[in-house]
Amino acid sequence: MKVAVLQLTSVLDYKENLATLRTLFKEAVFKGAEVIFMPEVFYSMSDGVTPTPNLVEEGNEHYKEIQKLSIDFKVAQIGGSAASLVNGKIVNRAYNFDSEGRDLGFYDKINLFACDLPDKKISEAKNYTAGSEYKTVELGSVKIGLGICFDVRFSEMGLFYRKAGAHILTYPAAFTVPTGKAHWHTLLRARAIENQCFVIASAQWGYHNDKIQTYGHSLIIDPWGEILVDLKEGIKVGVADLDFKKIDHIRHSVLMNR
Repeated sequence: MKVAVLQLTSVLDYKENLATLRTLFKEAVFKGAEVIFMPEVFYSMSDGVTPTPNLVEEGNEHYKEIQKLSIDFKVAQIGGSAASLVNGKIVNRAYNFDSEGRDLGFYDKINLFACDLPDKKISEAKNYTAGSEYKTVELGSVKIGLGICFDVRFSEMGLFYRKAGAHILTYPAAFTVPTGKAHWHTLLRARAIENQCFVIASAQWGYHNDKIQTYGHSLIIDPWGEILVDLKEGIKVGVADLDFKKIDHIRHSVLMNR
């Protein structure tokens, strides 16, 4: 399977983000991508103090705009999240569509980010309600375990997906710069190595507004922990071929009782 990761600098204006996304989708498809992995809060990035007014609801105009990307470019999209209104509450929901725009299911972020650093205090719980269920989606015979950003710090989640037969773990993100520099590569490589799965993490990068700057470094990592793609800085696309036979080879070579 040939997969792409997108790296964005999303802003509040969803129309501006969609214009950038359409350019990146075109490039990814030109490079042969069958599946595009999207970053966290790709649709509309707020300042973290108040939620975006551009909330997705099932079937509303924002939902249809996201779905339309897959329909127009005839490519599956996985894992990108958007602030969504569900039963009067806002959740950070990852959307997934196949190449014909069929909804494959969603995942609501369970582990909400909070930090208390000398120069930054953030609590996603001020704006979001946490999800409660791990979720997988399937593309043909490939099973994908869904996480979002801060979820990468919780190894039990990856293990759950490993036991459920996942081939790919995905962690779309908007990682802050200090925590990104300290932990991003280490955490994602650890999830790949311990679960012997591919790990794909599309990330936000750059200055989004006067309160939020993100780290970038969108990654595709193989089950041995080798980094196949690192987008580092900038708005761009990365593509890699995933050979799922490598999972079986590594799991037979390094026997781990599960």
